[in-house]
Amino acid sequence: MIEIKDLKKVYAGVTVVDIPYLKISKGESIGLIGNNGAGKTTLFRIMLDLIRPEHGEVTSNGENVALHENWKNYTASFLDEGFLIDYLTPEEYFYFIGGLHQQTRAHVDDFLTSLTDFFNGEVLKRGKYIRDLSKGNQCKVGVAACLLQKPELLMLDEPFANIDPSTQIRLKNMIKQMSRSEGLTTLVSSHDLNHVTEVCERILLMEKGKIIKDIATSSSTLKELEEYFSVAINPFQV
Repeated sequence: MIEIKDLKKVYAGVTVVDIPYLKISKGESIGLIGNNGAGKTTLFRIMLDLIRPEHGEVTSNGENVALHENWKNYTASFLDEGFLIDYLTPEEYFYFIGGLHQQTRAHVDDFLTSLTDFFNGEVLKRGKYIRDLSKGNQCKVGVAACLLQKPELLMLDEPFANIDPSTQIRLKNMIKQMSRSEGLTTLVSSHDLNHVTEVCERILLMEKGKIIKDIATSSSTLKELEEYFSVAINPFQV
């Protein structure tokens, strides 16, 4: 579904993304991990054509994302609150997103009812604009708006960072269920090794813009990653 070739992005003389080749097949759930500055968010932004690389290309279903727009019809993403329309209420925003995808207000209402536990009484019917919600509740709005679109490709950057533990568990279950039942292709960037190894069947480890590990998730993956980052903290550790 996604193919990356000879991709390179440079800021102020520093290469922040350098990926010779990467292929992501339809239906895969991919976890992207790495320390701050590894290039994860920059890679996501290139894949969404929000920034342009110095070299290389990203194709989605065979089309270069920088040259075509068909991929936007089946791709949903939430990287940060900048993706939201913050002067709307959550309800207004959901109706707006639903309208873009030819969904009636009744359909949107039914969908939102299915997310009652996920919202936990903190998002809807609160009389607040999105800008006045907490970071965690803004994240809920962003993720829910993605799911409302019923995408084929879902991209989430640090979705677990600002939400409470109960919502983290609900979100993990939602992503896993959609991946299994609907063949959703999922890319999740996260600093939380536990969550990403639970949700994703394949892990990409980035360091200084490069993908240095590409591993299938197994019972030993979490331990392997924890050992890697432990050594990164203390390179003299034996």
